[in-house]
Amino acid sequence: MKKVISIILMMTMVFVLSTGCSSDSGSEQPAETPADVENNKLVMYTNAEFAPFEYFEGEKVVGVDPDIVQEIANEMGKELVIEHTDFDSLIPSLVAGKADLVAAGMTINPERAEEVDFSIPYVESIQNIISKNDAEITTMEDLEGKKIGVQLGTTGDLAISDAVDLEDGDLYNTGAEVKTYANALEAAQDLLNGRIDAVIVDEMPAEEIVKNNSEELVTCIFGEISEQYGIAVEKGNTELLEAVNKTLQKLLDEGKIEELIAKHSN
Repeated sequence: MKKVISIILMMTMVFVLSTGCSSDSGSEQPAETPADVENNKLVMYTNAEFAPFEYFEGEKVVGVDPDIVQEIANEMGKELVIEHTDFDSLIPSLVAGKADLVAAGMTINPERAEEVDFSIPYVESIQNIISKNDAEITTMEDLEGKKIGVQLGTTGDLAISDAVDLEDGDLYNTGAEVKTYANALEAAQDLLNGRIDAVIVDEMPAEEIVKNNSEELVTCIFGEISEQYGIAVEKGNTELLEAVNKTLQKLLDEGKIEELIAKHSN
């Protein structure tokens, strides 16, 4: 009887050990990660309230930047996915790994370049001022004592906020006030409603806004702030950056980006 029990115990131990070995072997297989599942997609974050570069057509985000990034996705053999968010959330979203790239008419500057890597420039722009037809606001001095609307986190926001807040700023202690908005369209609406006196925004979006409100608004070049747009990728992602630059250079050489701007400005 003791012999039988011993044999049964030995068989049980062998079974348990073999099961344990199978379990250990299985754990060595790498688990599928979200990156493995999503590696066929190129995720672009943007702020779709900056026509002609990105805007909504129904529920779809369209514009110059989506068309450019679609070309990049095609070259990479990936499906393009576009996500809309507030402009000042774009870089934090990229740094957090939620996006592969940001294309949003974004100006290349040293502060942003500390957090992300930028592509080669693909558009040059300047700042414009939008005002009522009869306001005669065209210079920095004309903004003294005025309420000025800007899109939060943009070049216009940084420039005007410095002019108002810094002791050596052109608008310091002049009574000028800066009001920030999620997008330039909201600022323009407040301008139309008389809540602010002017809006500072990039040239092409300014022209689009005025084109749709030509009976009430005018725009002109503001100051000498020249800027270049770039596509942002996660810092150190050289493989994606090279792919982006390759497609951008091709589009620039072929004159396609100018064609896209004309297409989305009509």
